Amino acid sequence: MLREFQIPERHAGPGEVRIDVRAAAVNPTDTVLRSGAYAERLRTNPPPYVPGMDVAGVLDEVGSEVSDLAVGEHVMAIVVPDGAHGGYSESLVLPERSVVRVPAGADDVAAASLPMNALTARQALDLLELQPGQTLAVTGAAGAFGGHVVQLAKADGLKVIADAADKDRELVRSLGADVIVERGDDVAKRLREVEPEGVHAVADGAVHNELVLPAVRDGGRVTTVRFFSAEGERGITYHPVSVRDYQLEKEKLDRLRAQVEEGVLSLRVAQTFSADQAPEAHRALEAGGARGRMVLMF
Repeated sequence: MLREFQIPERHAGPGEVRIDVRAAAVNPTDTVLRSGAYAERLRTNPPPYVPGMDVAGVLDEVGSEVSDLAVGEHVMAIVVPDGAHGGYSESLVLPERSVVRVPAGADDVAAASLPMNALTARQALDLLELQPGQTLAVTGAAGAFGGHVVQLAKADGLKVIADAADKDRELVRSLGADVIVERGDDVAKRLREVEPEGVHAVADGAVHNELVLPAVRDGGRVTTVRFFSAEGERGITYHPVSVRDYQLEKEKLDRLRAQVEEGVLSLRVAQTFSADQAPEAHRALEAGGARGRMVLMF
C-alpha cells in the first residue's frame, strides 16, 4: 500500500547534494517493492519504505567537496532505494556522483524518465562488448529499457533487430531499429529467419529468458534484466544487469544527458500524476501497454 508520511529533514554532507524533487519516474521495480516481494531484503531496515529510482528537480543544498554543481541548478539523478531513502520524496540527499544536470531544453518531468532505464541500457551494452557491425536483437523494444537499448546500440554502430507488436512498429522504427519482427514467445524463430547464423547477442528486455536462446549464435551473449542465467549451452554467456553497479557512474550518466541533447536518445513520458496519485500511477503501469514512463509530480 502506498501512503504519504513525513521523514526527518536531511542535509547534504561531504560529496553530497540535496534535491528539491519536482518529478519522480515510476518503474516496474517500484511496483515490486510495493507488493512486498522485497520484504526479506528490507527486513534489516525499519519502515517506512520509499520506492523510486529516478528523480529530477532543483538543487537546494550542496555539500563540501562538490565542485561542478551549484544551488539552483536543475538536475536529474539515479536513486538506489534503501528503507526510507527513495525517489518518491519531496527532498532527497544523494551522492554527487549520482547527479547530473538535466538535458538542455528538457523539463524536470521528461528528465526524470531517463536515468535508471538509460543507465541500465548502457550497462547492458557495456557488458555485451559488441563491435560495430555486429548484430544485436532487442526484445521488449517498445519499452523504456528496450527503446534506450535500440537507440544506444545504433549510436554504437550495431545492427539492431527489434521486436514489436503491430501497434508499436512505427515507434520502434523511429527509434532506429534496422529490422523489426513480430513480438511473442516464439520471437527466436523469427530472429533466426532474419539472421540464419544467429545474432551475436540479445538484450532481453521482454524477459523471455530461455525462449530467446535459439536466436543466439554459438558463443554469443545475452543480457538479462531479471537475473536469469543458464548453463553455458553452445558457449553462450549470460550477463545479468544491475543498475546499482552504475549508480555512481556520473560520467556515463552525463554522456546520456549529452546524447539526449544530440538527438540520439529520446525522452518518453506516457502520463503524469500528482504525487498523491502514486497508487493510480502504479495501477496504470501494471495495466500494461505504456510506451514511456509514468511520472509523479511534486
